[in-house]
Amino acid sequence: MDIYSYTTQTSEEILKSLDVDPGIGLDKREVRKRLEKFGPNIIQGYRITWWQILFRQFCSPLVYLLIIASALAFLLGEMMDSAMIILFVMINATLGFYQTYRSEKILELLKKYTVIKTRVWREGEGMVVKSEELVPGDIVDLKIGDKIPADLRLIEVYNFSVDESALTGESNPVSKISKTLSHKAKELYEAENLGFAGTIAASGRAKGVVVATGRKTMIGEIGRLATETAHIGGFDKEIMRLAQFIVRLVFATLISVILLHLLFKGVKIAAGDLIVFAIALAVGVIPEALPVVVTLSLARGALRLAKKKVVVKRLSAIEDLGSIDVLCVDKTGTLTENSLTVDETFPQKDRRVIFFANLAGRLAEEYKNTELDPFDAALQKDLSAEEAENLEGFKILANIPFDPERKRLSVLVKNEDKYLLVVRGAAEILMEESNNLTKAERELNLEWISKKGHEGKRVLAVAIKKLSNLKDGKFDHLERLEGNLEFLGAVSFADPIKETAFGAVKKARELGIVIKILTGDSKEVAGTVARKVGLVESVGDVITGAEFEELSGEDQFEAIEKYAVFARTSPKQKYKIIKMISEKHQVGFLGEGINDAPALKVANVSLAVSGAADIAREAADVVLLKKSLAVIIDGIQLGREIFANTNKYIKITLSSNLGNFYSLAIASLIAVFLPMLPLQLLLLNLLSDFPMITIATDTVDKEEIAKPQLFNIKDFIIATTLFGAVSMIFDFSIFGIFFRFSPAILQTNWFIGSVLTELVLIYSLRTKRVFFRTRFPSGTLLFFTILAAVCSVGLTFLQFGREIFRFSPPLFLHLLTLLGITLLYFLTTEFAKLLYYKYFDNNHILRKKVSA
Repeated sequence: MDIYSYTTQTSEEILKSLDVDPGIGLDKREVRKRLEKFGPNIIQGYRITWWQILFRQFCSPLVYLLIIASALAFLLGEMMDSAMIILFVMINATLGFYQTYRSEKILELLKKYTVIKTRVWREGEGMVVKSEELVPGDIVDLKIGDKIPADLRLIEVYNFSVDESALTGESNPVSKISKTLSHKAKELYEAENLGFAGTIAASGRAKGVVVATGRKTMIGEIGRLATETAHIGGFDKEIMRLAQFIVRLVFATLISVILLHLLFKGVKIAAGDLIVFAIALAVGVIPEALPVVVTLSLARGALRLAKKKVVVKRLSAIEDLGSIDVLCVDKTGTLTENSLTVDETFPQKDRRVIFFANLAGRLAEEYKNTELDPFDAALQKDLSAEEAENLEGFKILANIPFDPERKRLSVLVKNEDKYLLVVRGAAEILMEESNNLTKAERELNLEWISKKGHEGKRVLAVAIKKLSNLKDGKFDHLERLEGNLEFLGAVSFADPIKETAFGAVKKARELGIVIKILTGDSKEVAGTVARKVGLVESVGDVITGAEFEELSGEDQFEAIEKYAVFARTSPKQKYKIIKMISEKHQVGFLGEGINDAPALKVANVSLAVSGAADIAREAADVVLLKKSLAVIIDGIQLGREIFANTNKYIKITLSSNLGNFYSLAIASLIAVFLPMLPLQLLLLNLLSDFPMITIATDTVDKEEIAKPQLFNIKDFIIATTLFGAVSMIFDFSIFGIFFRFSPAILQTNWFIGSVLTELVLIYSLRTKRVFFRTRFPSGTLLFFTILAAVCSVGLTFLQFGREIFRFSPPLFLHLLTLLGITLLYFLTTEFAKLLYYKYFDNNHILRKKVSA
């Protein structure tokens, strides 16, 4: 059926056609039948298959070059060379496929942690189910922050508006109604009584009946998840820039080598051999294992984080985590347990405060498997059996869920024939709306609230309003009833500080991370907690959102650097503060509510908890299954370790590859034969890259993670030029020593020397310290390095190596010479490394400036 046809049908007609009673909902048997008929409520996006991943391994300019080289070798009659080149292609493809497939599986696994759930009515009871289990006819309840899970015909609305920007691009929320339209809607924006899958509830609450699921929804027919936009992080952008630089270098290499040969040597070397050699040289320059190293690092990191209850929605977000130098978090649940207990009421022993505070939170009890709000859980525990029984006499007619902007929630209830409005929220807000307090009573209340705040206790106030001349029906503008309230009092809650918070704050300081608290709590409460964990020295070192707004633009920039705690901040103020911080820093922000979405989007790295509003989880790069500052700090440290190991790989492999490339290219112009055969070059590339893949498992020195590191291509160029020059010098020393022997002896010894020098370069450049003062390398890296060294020497003695790769078994004296050159090369590289990090490394210079 055309979705717009529902706009002119009454709620009764639609419910009858779907065979559902809105007060009861569907039964389990009917749900199963409809699931079989309509399928799960899933919009099938593009899912990559294993064969597509495998095919993608061959869709690379480098692979094309190797295939061309293999074809040339085949045409020239070099069948074994042709076959071996294809073998190398297959080995690289297999390694790449394994790691990429593994990372895809990890992503699938992690997505299971972030399943969206929906509140529905089934068999006369409210319950929470996975959104994918919805079927046409399900009765769904929506509140502010919910992502609408399917196309709905709205049957009840209370101050309800929807953010439909995912479908229309219109940023302003659209008000919704439940009434039948007089004319059938023709466009999405005209469908005022429909809710569309993928859009977000921006205010109020509503009830709707599911009319379309999965691919039958509006967004499903469009064929894309418009709410999901690809986010390219800073690390991704820099890697792409580096890849572009390398590709340009490769093509320049190919052309230059061939032209120089033709210019200086004519056709002394066969054209086919020359082309294959040039291609092998170019392939040797490319850090083709970079995607594998990055994927392996991120995949391992994602699994390590998942074990700590942290889910990354995109793998590269782990790298971005490491770049954070300012972390903005809420106090509640991050520094404190968010496991509340009722501490005291004011006026003391006034049980009305507890009773009506409980009544305001009754809506959550309508749903099975729903975790109570910490305030509601604490209040419920404090109820007596008699009070709990009395609550059953009240019927909830309408409510406005808690809104961070309004700092309160409101519930309209009926008891027998009496109507009552109950409002619960920030004490100062409710006292302003109340008219029953004398000046002295206000001062007593404020004094008690301030005292509790200085004790680190959280406070909720309760007010009521007796109403008359009301009839049961729809109450679309409940907020209009909120004036002239009767202030009943307040209740304080104890929320202990997490034991892990103290260590996390200390560790953050060691990592150079500035923690800032952005909270809706009072100045006293926020300041007390911050003082206890060591973020501020006194409660006076706290600024409120209102005080921040009163500052001039320049003073606001000074304030965001000066203050570590921002109390009583609204979502709009959070957005402004995050945006200003991000102009000078890499900022991470932990948000939860629908109104946190703008701040999450403007932050460099956005984090949300699993229980956050749907839109907050959608906007976040990282989802926390356990809200803890310690977990976030561990994630930042892990991100820096991964970044450091990725940097190691790039510097090591580019330095050795470029050094080898230039020395071989120049040597090929001097000698009348190729200084190393194409197959030997490919084997050299494979053996040196094999242990390099395991660099992702390596240990990292403390100074590597003490500050955020910068990914700077200029630094890589300087580093690779310096270390590449050192490599060239020693390559030419090998060339000079063995050039007077036969081509096979030169080629074999240069091959062994190149492998050994590349392997020892790993142990020099894996640390910024002198090698004997650094942390011991990982066992995996050590094992594969030794294995590669043994294979490189052992192959030259085997019949297989002599026949396939045309090696000549080296003399014992030659091996001793190569070992001596390798040792001298290692010591020279160590000296060059210390010079580089003292005078040229931008991260080192940056750290000196920061510490100054």
